[in-house]
Amino acid sequence: MKILYKNNDLIEALKNVSKLGFVPTMGSLHEGHFSLIKQSKKQCNKTIVSIFINPTQFDNKSDFKKYPKNHSKDLIALNRLNVDFVYLPNVKDIYNNKRKSKIKISKKDKILCAKFRKEHFEGVIDVMDRLTNLIRPTKIFMGEKDFQQLYLVKNYIEKKYNSLIISCKTIRNKFNLALSSRNLLLDRKDLILAGKLSSHLIFFKKSLIKKTHIKKILNTKKDYLKRAFNISIEYLELRNIKNLKMSNKIKNSKIFIAYYLNGVRLIDNF
Repeated sequence: MKILYKNNDLIEALKNVSKLGFVPTMGSLHEGHFSLIKQSKKQCNKTIVSIFINPTQFDNKSDFKKYPKNHSKDLIALNRLNVDFVYLPNVKDIYNNKRKSKIKISKKDKILCAKFRKEHFEGVIDVMDRLTNLIRPTKIFMGEKDFQQLYLVKNYIEKKYNSLIISCKTIRNKFNLALSSRNLLLDRKDLILAGKLSSHLIFFKKSLIKKTHIKKILNTKKDYLKRAFNISIEYLELRNIKNLKMSNKIKNSKIFIAYYLNGVRLIDNF
């Protein structure tokens, strides 16, 4: 496993590599990340993993500061998985040139997390643009847990580069909670509670198959979840997976939720 810190080292290491798979991460790796890496190793000749906590996608400075990090543990795990390359840049390596035109997302896309996290996805798309431009992968592997992120990055990157975004299913723990680096900020009691919420919504979605007036049902469910789980909810919506428009049919749609549990923001979709 080659650990690459500087852009020159990265370019030199990748210059003769064909069919390269790329897994972008912010570290604190878990089984969700490992599943992406395994998919890359199956589909590509070589795999590169980046670890970079991108400051421009945090709309809250304290959130950025307390984001969990453990590079030494991450590198041990990546070595065990026989990853070919690990890219560990600093901020200057990524943002060493100023963008001519600022990334903007359209008004129609300022929904779900984009509605509540100002310029979050602009930061995500910007860093993914810069990383893709440096690495030039054949395929980029991303999880479906951050579905809006996956949707926006796919639309942007695939139009600009000859890189395909490969979506990979959400990996859940034994409590049905979607794996996330942010889960490290929760204690066991909260992890179990969040898992119960996920299980509840998985079952709830199945109950909606033959229902009409789903928006009204979701509003009632939102009020119930706030009381039952003692959480604050930013959104609970049913949206079409192809265009993220509001939906009133379960087919080709997902329930999207963002909520705060003891000060930790969690997102999921079912």
